[in-house]
Amino acid sequence: QVQVVESGGGLVQPGGSLRLSCAASGSIFSIYLMGWYRQAPGKQRELVATITSGGSTNYADSVKGRFTISRDNAKNTVYLQMNSLKPEDTAVYYCNVDVKHTLVSTFQDYWGQGTQVTVSS
Repeated sequence: QVQVVESGGGLVQPGGSLRLSCAASGSIFSIYLMGWYRQAPGKQRELVATITSGGSTNYADSVKGRFTISRDNAKNTVYLQMNSLKPEDTAVYYCNVDVKHTLVSTFQDYWGQGTQVTVSS
């Protein structure tokens, strides 16, 4: 079993910055992909950014150049540094982790509970 816990959400002004953290714990052999998704009220969930174990990143066009995803493999933690925030960034941000429990296990997907990010004056 794997627990995924996000933190760092809150209220910020437009143009401000915020850093989200997501820590995975439990029965973990390795983690391949870690990422952030977001969902605004009345909208579908969308990908924000992902990062592989090798450090390869992928960003949504809407956040490219403003957000930076990184990870600390020793802590099984992924971060999302959000700069130049806009009101349209307001959403619940969810952490996703692709976990291998043992050497011979297949990968399984785990989600956090989400953390609210509100960008407003």
